[in-house]
Amino acid sequence: MRALWAALRNHKAGNIVIVFAVTQIAFIIASLIFPDRFAYISTSSIQTLLRSLSPIVIMAVGVGILMIAGEFDLSVGSNFAFTAYIMALVYQCNYSEWAGVACALGLGALIGLVNGLITLKAKIPSFIATLGALMFWRGMLQIVSAGQTESMSPGGTFEMLFAGNIGPIQAQFIWAIAIVILGYLLLERHKLGNHIFSVGGNVESARAIGVNPARVKMVCFVIVGILAAFAGVISTARVHSVSPDQGRGYELQAIAACVIGGLSLTGGEGSVLGILLGTALLFAIQNALLLLRAPGFYLDMFMGILIVIAVIFNRLTKKEKG
Repeated sequence: MRALWAALRNHKAGNIVIVFAVTQIAFIIASLIFPDRFAYISTSSIQTLLRSLSPIVIMAVGVGILMIAGEFDLSVGSNFAFTAYIMALVYQCNYSEWAGVACALGLGALIGLVNGLITLKAKIPSFIATLGALMFWRGMLQIVSAGQTESMSPGGTFEMLFAGNIGPIQAQFIWAIAIVILGYLLLERHKLGNHIFSVGGNVESARAIGVNPARVKMVCFVIVGILAAFAGVISTARVHSVSPDQGRGYELQAIAACVIGGLSLTGGEGSVLGILLGTALLFAIQNALLLLRAPGFYLDMFMGILIVIAVIFNRLTKKEKG
């Protein structure tokens, strides 16, 4: 038992694994004691939880990869909504739904590329560059949409692939886990992953060993742009429409999930497992509050508290290891 505890404490995602496990045990016990008032482990509650967190997990993987490289993207929520709206418009213009998906992903990559160019070529902090992008693309969405919701219900393979079920498991959750696995392979099993950690940890040291920091960061910006757009695709497949207000606040949820999951705000540290569990913890608490019929603003309060506690806890742990 002591060896397991030591292994958890030394793992990149050890802290969030412990916190997530304790929280789940507490929620499950409460659900068993009060099954009528707190149906946390009911089938409908679990399905709602998995359906809600899947798009944010996908988005947070991209945001987390970029954070490990030492940069931020605050425009993912606007990217999510704008690219999804363009996909729906393409479909409404009598093109194939797959042409719409291709346009959405291509536009997402372009948004990420532009964010990277502004940040790296103009040497503007990514926080400022992507904050501007957040406002710009949200404004563009209002112009293109004229404030109107656009529907998209192609059905068939599109809906089955992105919004159907494989047995009891939702397709969206399977996509989220697939993205998590790809993110893990990229960061932990690929040379680019080593470069991402090196650039985020110490740019000059990375440059000294032959790594091109600008190129690595540019790739990360494009990845986060594509994943934000893909999250919009699968979300639209589920709700069959895109509204101009869709995705508001998603950038904060994605960053919060990463911070709660143990990623450093200064770059160079983190894991995809931490991102997944950070998102799951965030939505588990949201689900618990909904079951308790708590007012909506309680989630914002708890999210703020969790972020601060996570940063303090991670710093204390780092000092202990150091």
